[in-house]
Amino acid sequence: MDPYRVVVTTHEPVAVWAPDAERIQLIIDDSTVVEMTKDDEWFRTNRPEGARRYGFRIDASDEALPDPRSPRQPDGVHEASAFWSPDESVWTDSSWAGVPVQGSVIYELHIGTFTPEGTFDAAIARLDHLVSLGVDLVEIMPVNAFNGTHGWGYDGVDWYAVHETYGGPDGLMRFVDACHARGLGVVLDVVYNHLGPSGNYLPRFGPYLSDGSNSWGQTPNLDGAHSDEVRAYIIDNALRWFREFHIDALRLDAVHALVDHTAVHILEELAVRTEALSRELGRPLGLIAESDLNAPQLITGRERGGFGLTAQWNDDVHHAIHVNVSGETQGYYADFQGLQALQKVLQEGYFHALTYSSFRGRRHGRPIDREHTPASALVVYTCDHDQVGNRALGDRPSAYLTPGQLAVKAALVLLSPFTAMLFMGEEWGASTPFQFFTSHPEAELGKATAEGRKSEFAAHGWNSEDIPDPQDPETFTRSKLDWSELDVNPHREILEFYTALIELRKTTPEFAADTFDSISVDVDPDAGWLVMKRGTMAVLCSFGDTATTVPLHIAPVLSYALIADTPEGTALGGHNVAVGRIVA
Repeated sequence: MDPYRVVVTTHEPVAVWAPDAERIQLIIDDSTVVEMTKDDEWFRTNRPEGARRYGFRIDASDEALPDPRSPRQPDGVHEASAFWSPDESVWTDSSWAGVPVQGSVIYELHIGTFTPEGTFDAAIARLDHLVSLGVDLVEIMPVNAFNGTHGWGYDGVDWYAVHETYGGPDGLMRFVDACHARGLGVVLDVVYNHLGPSGNYLPRFGPYLSDGSNSWGQTPNLDGAHSDEVRAYIIDNALRWFREFHIDALRLDAVHALVDHTAVHILEELAVRTEALSRELGRPLGLIAESDLNAPQLITGRERGGFGLTAQWNDDVHHAIHVNVSGETQGYYADFQGLQALQKVLQEGYFHALTYSSFRGRRHGRPIDREHTPASALVVYTCDHDQVGNRALGDRPSAYLTPGQLAVKAALVLLSPFTAMLFMGEEWGASTPFQFFTSHPEAELGKATAEGRKSEFAAHGWNSEDIPDPQDPETFTRSKLDWSELDVNPHREILEFYTALIELRKTTPEFAADTFDSISVDVDPDAGWLVMKRGTMAVLCSFGDTATTVPLHIAPVLSYALIADTPEGTALGGHNVAVGRIVA
């Protein structure tokens, strides 16, 4: 006998896609059942009056599952969903005109470690720091619901819900509104290439996943039978962030792992729908792809056969800068040795463009059409969550580089024609690491994660005992920023230099130019210097430990350490950078 009481339905519609199910019941507050009506592949009913928590019971199962489109999971990803709708009175940004991605300065942060409290509301209290720094857009790492209290966010399973520990959907709304009140746009990192290992109930409802897999799990069903609804599930989710949460741009995680053999790739479809919504809302909306393919098609306009995304993360620029400043050449860094590699990426965007990649053992990439693609379609950085957190110890460049070396890296990124991105704490040379941390409640999953991490780095010669345990709460705690560092040197001096660089970027027309023909680069590998010319402005960098003279005279406007004008040119100390107008 059915243990639940069937009631008459009223009020708001409730729907769930379950093409293979014969019967679905809406379970309300653990005690009331509502029979749902099947309409093609969807089951529909209305929300009973006063209902708060809910789930779906499929066919003969006794288990009530969370909603695939759950807006809230207040008790965790394995428990009932909660009805939620945005409180429109929160918004004070009716005059918000938006911030375009291209040419901006983006600041990537992790809500859980940006402040000691690790919440949206606590992050709001630090936004004025970002304003004074000169940031345009705040990019937050994924905040969709995942199992556990803390993690990087890339193992989310409820894509429509906001992680409760951070403040849930209401907290995200307050955060976005506070950013807009200060003139800051918001980029949200979203993951559509896989789901996490705990709490993924989508396959119980329908064929959301394909038979294929990537490094993180099964891939979504983007081109098989019933894939139209799976694609709609993803696109509706993306557009919801723009519409309901007033998000300004999405960073699309690892799009190279989206397997789609249809004639219209899901990224192109998403771009078309995003542009339409942008016109409707009257403000710019951006799509930023993370991809390791060096495929210009992502950022090529649709009129020229591309997908028409706004921008793409570019690891090649990071790698070339990092190798030439730090001297590290292991793994995929090997191909980026020498100032000529740095010269190439600064002028052409990609290093690997139909060139041999020793790391991959094959030809890789394709050249960018620099005539029709702005340089600002590439997002570049000295570090990001991956380039720090996926090091064995999660150590930042500030842990092993001098302030002068950090200054060189910052100047090359912030005064380039590319869209620039900083990683939280970078601007003051934070001493705290950003390590890989998890909080899987399942003991076996936690153990497998920790052991997998250790074995991965042991294969590269690291002592496994040195690798932080992702499941250790201290690994998470160590990764929180120490804001007291801003008051002491060298942190304060580094912050002042970053602030000055961003000010130059925004106030000097030559540095504001975002085309590939607005930059030229000269190098002397033997003397250890590089000159990045932007019109009549020049950025002079020295890469060696000893002083060098660049055969160019400038009227200096900014330098990290003292420089001198000599008959031969500008004398720089080791690991120094100077910016100035070229003197004829």
